[in-house]
Amino acid sequence: MAQPGQKSPWSPLAELSSIGIAMVLATVIGLVGGYYADLWLGTKPWLLLAGLGFGIVAGFVMFFRSVNRANRELNGCK
Repeated sequence: MAQPGQKSPWSPLAELSSIGIAMVLATVIGLVGGYYADLWLGTKPWLLLAGLGFGIVAGFVMFFRSVNRANRELNGCK
């Protein structure tokens, strides 16, 4: 257990455990957004593929940010 005023070593691990869900959600949101944009504009399958690409990129950006933040917290640096 952490002392008062100190962060628990479990908090970075808790953040890292949510990475998988965040990556999947970003990909699905991009995919669904591209699908509906294709339906609206009639550009099948181009916006679906673009949305999928943006979702995957957003997922990896969140992944790297979370890993860097957790690494800083574990090392005690800012």
